[in-house]
Amino acid sequence: MAIQLFDSLTREIRALRASHADGVFRFYNCGPTVYAPAHIGNFRTFVVNDVLRRLLELEFGADKVKHVRNLTDVDDRTIGQTQKEKRPLAEITQKWTDKFHADCAALNCLRPHAEPTATGYIKEQVNMIEVLMEKGNAYRAADGSVYFKIESFPGYGGLSRIRERELKITNAVADADHKDSVSDFALWKAYKPAEDGDVKWPGPRGASEGRPGWHIECSAMSKSLLGDTIDLHTGGVDLLFPHHENEIAQSACAHPHGDFAHYWLHNEMLQVEGKKMSKSLGNFFTVRDLLDQGIPGEVIRFVLLMTHYRSPMDWTAEKARQAEATLRKWRAATGSIEVSAPLPGVVEALADDLNTAGALAALHAAAGVGDWAGLKASAQLLGLLGPDTADWSWKKVEASFGTVFVAGEGDQDRFFALVKAFAEVWQARRAEKDYAAADQIKATAAQAGLELKAVPQGVMAEMRPDFDPAKLEAPQ
Repeated sequence: MAIQLFDSLTREIRALRASHADGVFRFYNCGPTVYAPAHIGNFRTFVVNDVLRRLLELEFGADKVKHVRNLTDVDDRTIGQTQKEKRPLAEITQKWTDKFHADCAALNCLRPHAEPTATGYIKEQVNMIEVLMEKGNAYRAADGSVYFKIESFPGYGGLSRIRERELKITNAVADADHKDSVSDFALWKAYKPAEDGDVKWPGPRGASEGRPGWHIECSAMSKSLLGDTIDLHTGGVDLLFPHHENEIAQSACAHPHGDFAHYWLHNEMLQVEGKKMSKSLGNFFTVRDLLDQGIPGEVIRFVLLMTHYRSPMDWTAEKARQAEATLRKWRAATGSIEVSAPLPGVVEALADDLNTAGALAALHAAAGVGDWAGLKASAQLLGLLGPDTADWSWKKVEASFGTVFVAGEGDQDRFFALVKAFAEVWQARRAEKDYAAADQIKATAAQAGLELKAVPQGVMAEMRPDFDPAKLEAPQ
């Protein structure tokens, strides 16, 4: 089944096709700026792209997909952090890169096939700027900076549909006197000792030493690693303008024989409890904040997939609670079951404009009919129920009748033996067909906040938040 996505450029649902003769599907995803922790809204983008990557590999083959995600390690914010902490740029950015990778791992995101840094591709950026200057699409300003001349590219605004009047208002900057037009954007920023410290490189021919602007890095790295034409470019909707609009202009002018990107995908923003996430409202948080609160990475990932990527999503504590309860049940039911092929309904939902909400609904339907092998395989296509995250939701204890799964952590561990005893005796009474005694044991457990359930591996005993061990009496 062909994968269909909403193309932000044409505003149409289009079937994805690999455009190169080698059949490799090439896609580029704008990554984080590594000066601080990426917040939960950023990770909606990365989780969406991870599911897309898995779906593309299912469609084209694992060896026929190349995924590139960049790291912005030099810009105003990274340099500002070096000034604030009085530490070298590389030290600052490596620290936050490592933390970003740890958060990605916690959410079970695959590593991209290439992860270039802006500082690692200075030469390529300078070369592209020189090409743009030679073609008349860029010019040197009085201070030695280099700007892209927007009027030289008639197609500017095709992605964002921005009008010229809006463009001039939106893009006005304080140093406009150095530019031919306030709408033009920086390709190279001349070195300013008071602001840049020791961060500088030799500039393009005729320009001052300094550093690249933000937008040029993605055009240069995309060309270097994926070629003049890529199949898909992705990112959050907040990057659509000006970042992605500027990328198109740079790449189209520097390499007019290429198409740059055949498809564009943008995911919507994230809210918290119905409000825009912001530090001023006190609802700004990171993946690490949630992990430190005891919310597992798999639960975070599940919540991020509950809403279609083109709709604004709302993070709520209730959604996290529901996601955790669902994942506990699914893990207990699937256990060591070997996976089969993903369910057609799940694949169809994902192929239909990456409908993750529809895919989760298909998983719930599979759980309802007990198709645990299909559910497990399909969940893994979504990056869920993988072996690397299996230990967060329960402890396993081997018993004579099979495996007991007990959900819970922390202080609940102290009551493990008591819970295990209830589970074992309940299972024994059921095996003896003494259902009256089994029902009484289950009722006693339920009154104490302990749910007993038969699963293929034996028994699942789940401690609810209202679990009260004082209400339990040792079963007979």
